[in-house]
Amino acid sequence: MNEHLLLSTVLLIPLAGAIAIAFIGSESKNLIKMLGMGFSLAAFVVSVYIFVVFDGSNPNMQFVEFKEWIPSLHVSYHLGIDGMSLLLVVLTTFLTPISLLASWESVQNKLKGFIISMLVLEVGTLGVFMALDMFLFYVFWEAMLIPMYFIIGIWGGQDRIYAAVKFFLYTMFGSLLMLVAILWLSYYASEQPGGYFTTNLMELYKVAPSIPMDIQTWMFLAFALSFCIKVPLFPLHTWLPDAHVQAPTAGSVILAGVLLKMGTYGLVRFCLPLFPYATFEFMPYLAGLAVVGIIYGALVSIVQPDMKKLVAYSSVSHLGFVVLGIFALNQEGMQGGIIQMINHGLSTGALFLLVGMIYDRRHTRMIKDFGGLAKSMPVYAAFFMIVMLSSVGLPGLNGFVGEFLILLGAFKSQLLANRWFAILGASGVVLAAVYLLWSYQRMFFGKLENPENRNLKDMNLREWVVLVPVILFIVWIGIYPSTFLSKSEASTKQLIQQIHDARRGAQVGTAERIAVPESRTIE
Repeated sequence: MNEHLLLSTVLLIPLAGAIAIAFIGSESKNLIKMLGMGFSLAAFVVSVYIFVVFDGSNPNMQFVEFKEWIPSLHVSYHLGIDGMSLLLVVLTTFLTPISLLASWESVQNKLKGFIISMLVLEVGTLGVFMALDMFLFYVFWEAMLIPMYFIIGIWGGQDRIYAAVKFFLYTMFGSLLMLVAILWLSYYASEQPGGYFTTNLMELYKVAPSIPMDIQTWMFLAFALSFCIKVPLFPLHTWLPDAHVQAPTAGSVILAGVLLKMGTYGLVRFCLPLFPYATFEFMPYLAGLAVVGIIYGALVSIVQPDMKKLVAYSSVSHLGFVVLGIFALNQEGMQGGIIQMINHGLSTGALFLLVGMIYDRRHTRMIKDFGGLAKSMPVYAAFFMIVMLSSVGLPGLNGFVGEFLILLGAFKSQLLANRWFAILGASGVVLAAVYLLWSYQRMFFGKLENPENRNLKDMNLREWVVLVPVILFIVWIGIYPSTFLSKSEASTKQLIQQIHDARRGAQVGTAERIAVPESRTIE
């Protein structure tokens, strides 16, 4: 396999699948399902090959592809991945066929459009994690909105239009701020001696840290606000519960498992290395909002009567952990944040799959409508328990690894310099046990109060095939996380070193100018 075209291959496989399905008659539902599954599995196989051959000791971009696109503006088709983006690429290609298989029976209306939307969504998401040109990144970022809008708006619940429009408007608002910052950053590059207008991220890495502090602050805020809306970080989270509750199961899995990670990935890929001085200025505020989100999301989850909305608000809490780890700005916190992105995608994605399975049987998600399900659906109860404990952070399962590293990083962080971030963040682990264990007890134990629950069928073969691979990775990461942490270790170490070098340079060479408001420039 030509390693110089591997990333384009992963991108083009689902795109080719969407185009092929577009030429098939809507009545050929089985063929459409098989093609959608086949193309998404092919993309996963190629991504696994990339994972295997990826050199974890190399912190630089690998499998780089470069082709001029708009030469007059120095815009290019520029792809590449490091250890951090590698894990998210594999997660995307893994969850897409899982989501399609989960919708095998539940989605029958306008099936052709649904499969095409899912494949195009995969293309846009993969492009975000691979793009090394900021114009290309923005194209993929915006392209992702369209299929997700339709997935929620067409195949969602009763209030699907409201949720779809709210999701679109929130993300579009943040995207416009990011576009302004991209243009501003590229123009600044052209103003430097010997410089030129460019959207090449590798070139901008060299230029951006020299931006005067006041301008860098505004650029950081524009990027950070866009990404924090996508995370979503408190208090920018209000679109998320509506989108999750109204989306079909596959949409919720991809939204929670992958799309939210675009926000945290953007913080790591853009905000930190491009604007290191602004990062130090705002890191305590963002870490503080992360802790608030951890506690707030958990407290609101406790009182939710709808199981799907409970899982949705738990995402606000869990993504708060990721942001806290990122802005600890040390190796432990950053590694924990990266692996927790993967853990959340697996655990919360699996919870949405399980909620979707019981909804297909009972057409309700209200916790009060269940009780004693462990008697009528013992296998389902066992799977739910494993995933629930994974989300709680039980040692031996994946959630523990990420949360432990994040809290350790926050506790040790010399830049945050306040152990209350870790102490208060740790309360989110306790609260997660409260809302998940309590909801599990109400759903699966006690009396079968509703007679409709007595004769529910336990998990079928298709549902086994959907969940077993997810459980496998949940246990694998929990027992032997170095398989995945080793791929991102060199990249995170280089990023942390780059940011700290910038901080030391600011302290040694420009401390006086930073301290004087009238001349806040950094050379």
